[in-house]
Amino acid sequence: MAQRVPTLVIVGRPNVGKSTLFNRLAGKRLAVVEDTPGVTRDRLYTEVKWRDWQYRLVDTGGILFGDDDPMVEQIRIQAETAMAEADVILFLVDAIDGPHAGDWDLANLLRGFPRPVIIVANKADNPERALDASEFYALGVGEDVVAISAIQDKGIDKLLGLAFEGIAKNAAEGNEPEEELRLAIIGRPNVGKSSMLNAFAGEQRAIVSDIPGTTRDAIDSVVTWKGQRIRLIDTAGIRRRGKIQGSIEYYMVLRAQRALERADCAVLVLDGNEGLTDGDKRVAQLSQEMGKPLVIVVNKWDLVEPPDGNLGKLNPIKKDFQREIFSDLPAMSYALVRFTSALEEKGLEGVMKAVQIAVENGSFRVSTGVLNRLIQDAQFEKPLTRKGLPFKIKFATQPETRPPTFILFCNDPELMHFSYQRYIENRIRKAFPLEGTPIRVFARSSREDRKDKKK
Repeated sequence: MAQRVPTLVIVGRPNVGKSTLFNRLAGKRLAVVEDTPGVTRDRLYTEVKWRDWQYRLVDTGGILFGDDDPMVEQIRIQAETAMAEADVILFLVDAIDGPHAGDWDLANLLRGFPRPVIIVANKADNPERALDASEFYALGVGEDVVAISAIQDKGIDKLLGLAFEGIAKNAAEGNEPEEELRLAIIGRPNVGKSSMLNAFAGEQRAIVSDIPGTTRDAIDSVVTWKGQRIRLIDTAGIRRRGKIQGSIEYYMVLRAQRALERADCAVLVLDGNEGLTDGDKRVAQLSQEMGKPLVIVVNKWDLVEPPDGNLGKLNPIKKDFQREIFSDLPAMSYALVRFTSALEEKGLEGVMKAVQIAVENGSFRVSTGVLNRLIQDAQFEKPLTRKGLPFKIKFATQPETRPPTFILFCNDPELMHFSYQRYIENRIRKAFPLEGTPIRVFARSSREDRKDKKK
């Protein structure tokens, strides 16, 4: 087994350019960048390759001291947790401002931290500012001060070279990321997504607040659950397009969509006290369109009935709630539903088991012979005639998994009504273990029928 991937963590006070540097190193826009201080509030993870190095990069919220705001305190706790995971800490400062009171406060914290530190003087856009960066040696942290401009892409190679020099002696040969299960935790604002991530992680990975929209970026947290490495991607709450205001919320939606793109499974979190809303339906539909296995987690169930420590079992109240979900989401009746209280840490094992089932079923493949016998039996039991012509499926195959995709070669695809397509889907689901995953069924003209049409 390869040695774990080294981790570089970016820290600093607000508005020194941490997210800009994060995006520069990542090679794409992952963190929200605004001139407003405090835009980044959660830890943001990504995997990056530089030369022969594969490494994990972590962005953190702006660290402040001497503030009684609970949000500021949580940001500082998160940053300290990230620093504990680091192989190298990139202490970002502003080359225009020079040493700031906030830099001195953070330097005092880092001075006692058992991790290598590099001071990174950002916004050194000209030779004069690069020369002035040497005054940051006065902070007394680490051995190096590197002048860079994240916007202009200056000094980045020198910075990474120093960072990897510091950890080269501990690096293993062949540092590929370990195999992992990637879960996108999606849902409307303030339904408890971040609380669920924290419950799985066993620590404060994402900020938890009663204020809707607290999480703005897609936040990666890597945990080990019963020996399996799992990447939890907490996303900003998705809202209707008409309610997206300003660039920050635009990127919130974009992050959530990209989180689904790189996830193996979607975990849709609902508020058990509010029930299913139009916003929940929109998010569920997004996961279906992208072909992702789906587990619906009804959170805050302790507000509906007392937690009994075994929320995976369906009593009459849960059965009624599940029935309502599938009544409003008939196209997603394949989803697995679990009931939790993230704050009480109840029902989490049931969620993870459901995820494993859904992901495994998303990779299910059926042999061609078995599939064709099932399709022929389905046609015999319920033949279809439209426009005075019989619809004939001559051959079926499954070319893809994730999601399982079935192609029906037939005499005329236009004869297959959507209700008959749903009938075929239901017959396939009844015969094979496909709970938790969407499936796709397409009709195509058989080769012989295409030749006949050409003639």
